[in-house]
Amino acid sequence: MTENWLEYLFALQDAGADAIEIGLPFSDPMLDGATVQQSSDRALARGVTVAGILRELHDVRHRVRVPLIAFTYSNLVFRPGPAVFCRQLAEAGLRGLIVPDLPLDEAGEVEAAAAAAGIELTLLVAPVTTDDRLAEIAARSRGYLYAISHMGTTGERDSLASSAATVVARIKRVARVPVLVGFGISGVEQVAAAGRVGDGVVVGSALMRRVLDGATPQQLGAEVAALRSALDASDEEASADRTAYAEVSGDRR
Repeated sequence: MTENWLEYLFALQDAGADAIEIGLPFSDPMLDGATVQQSSDRALARGVTVAGILRELHDVRHRVRVPLIAFTYSNLVFRPGPAVFCRQLAEAGLRGLIVPDLPLDEAGEVEAAAAAAGIELTLLVAPVTTDDRLAEIAARSRGYLYAISHMGTTGERDSLASSAATVVARIKRVARVPVLVGFGISGVEQVAAAGRVGDGVVVGSALMRRVLDGATPQQLGAEVAALRSALDASDEEASADRTAYAEVSGDRR
């Protein structure tokens, strides 16, 4: 695999991703499936650290043209403290943060730290989220709302879960920010389907699997370009703006 994971980031950017999630590897990514777990394990085995990832991003921030969103777990946020962690993200040039295992009732400290650092804390909505809780999440989420298309972990799927359209429709009734559909979005057909119901899509595991299997930055960029085209086609069908998001882990060596 490439010695420079940043080349994947630039390939996604050049291929049309409107923002890129940077996965900060954690030893127990409980919401992620086998692909992300394998990616995290490989990164950690090589001695990759959050500090190292942020340092590398800081050094190339002048080349980054799209928002970067950190995706990680609460243990890594609270280890240095939310204020320090969010400040470090901002200094490295990141704009957003997703912490999937952070309970809404315990998110206040991270929420305040993110706002103080100029970081958008994006919250997630699952198909089983109650209406009352959904309304609170919609009011507090920044940047966008992350619609979990199905219950379970991240990972590739053969088709878009039937629950996706339902959860997105519920979110849109109260959303103040764009609604992006994630979890199991794996190919052009699913991107098109998800794009017709949401304001954009998040593609993670499918891209990481290709990198783990040896895809070059150029090959990954070609795949993202195809996803971008599929999303644009769904945009024309739905006559609404769509935002393409891609995800790349913090280490792909």
